Amino acid sequence: MPAPSTLAAAEAAAASPTPESAIPLYISVLTSPEEGDQVQQDKEKALTHLADLYKQRGDAKALSSLVKDSRPLLASLPKAKAAKILKSLIDAFPEGPEALELQVLACREAVEWASSTSRVFLRQQLETRLISLLLASQAYNETLTLVTSLLRELKRLDDKMTLVEVHLLESRAFHALRNLPKARAASTAARTNANSIYVPPILQAELDLQSGLLLADERDFRTAFSYFIEAMEAFNTLEDPRVRRAIKYMLLCKVMQGTPEDVSGILASKPGTRWAGPGTEAMTAVAEAGKDRSLEAFEKALSQYGQELREDPVVRRHLSSLYDTLLEGNVLRCIEPYERVEVAHLAKLLKLPLAQVESKLSQMILDKQFYGVLDQGAGCLIVHDKPTTDQTYEATLTTLKHMGDVVDSLYEKAAKLT
Repeated sequence: MPAPSTLAAAEAAAASPTPESAIPLYISVLTSPEEGDQVQQDKEKALTHLADLYKQRGDAKALSSLVKDSRPLLASLPKAKAAKILKSLIDAFPEGPEALELQVLACREAVEWASSTSRVFLRQQLETRLISLLLASQAYNETLTLVTSLLRELKRLDDKMTLVEVHLLESRAFHALRNLPKARAASTAARTNANSIYVPPILQAELDLQSGLLLADERDFRTAFSYFIEAMEAFNTLEDPRVRRAIKYMLLCKVMQGTPEDVSGILASKPGTRWAGPGTEAMTAVAEAGKDRSLEAFEKALSQYGQELREDPVVRRHLSSLYDTLLEGNVLRCIEPYERVEVAHLAKLLKLPLAQVESKLSQMILDKQFYGVLDQGAGCLIVHDKPTTDQTYEATLTTLKHMGDVVDSLYEKAAKLT
């Protein structure tokens, strides 16, 4: 039979300095009209090897065509094996916006094919993967629509493992939309289902990471830190690159807790040293700025590590809060010696635009962080001492209340005597 020799030639070409020459050979194996068990096995190998080759080249279009062209072969395979191969083909797409779009399209078509061939379990697995891809492409409304229909079906079948995955994806979607109550509810549902079954360590780490993110949004950074530790340890054991994300969030919690001095201890640990990178360097710079309470150092860190700090929405959101805290602390420190000071002078001290300083002063006065008045005509801030409350009024009101109670009591007793 020509197929085995062709497959051997293709494998040899793939291992050569010009692996692209193996592509037409693998395709010839896949399109061979011959039949038989050996031919079938060769086609399976050719399909997976060709997908790996496309993955190495980052050829998303070729992978998309391969997923579509592989359906006749997958239809002839046992359902479990076909499901495994198809999912590996979907996961072989490279990263990037264009590749993600093609990956979503390929996954949609795979879902339709699984539905038309009555492969219910495979369809559910592919729909779960499609949800994660839609979430990555920020199509949140479509994500939640698909989640709702799939959850209804999974609850009827009592498929707890898939329920855990889908509830976790639902929580991420609501979290991205900033609907924290529903994100917490979905996370709780995922953990409830996980408690009744064995959950793979990688999925448990993802659950811990999501729980930590939700607690951080509630500003419970101490508990969030403990969840991030669990996630970090699991990812580190599994050699999963997401360990860097968990470490970054651990550092973020320490900074937001007001204990930036603990950052160096985390980075000196074995996982911190092993997985050090731009993300940990960025958080170290932020921690140093927080330790020195330096707004200038904080802005320098944002400028130097903009990609690591601004592209992550979680870090960006919390650092915005940290920036406000540092700015307020610097404002209070600058106005402390004065009873009356020009706003332009404060702007010069803070090295910030005049309009931004005026806006921040107005906000702080309204929030009663200090007492004062902005005289915009003169361009000055007039700082007042904190008003003291005269306790005489409260004592008088308390005395009058007690006297009223005594009169009421005497009235009731007099009424009983008559």
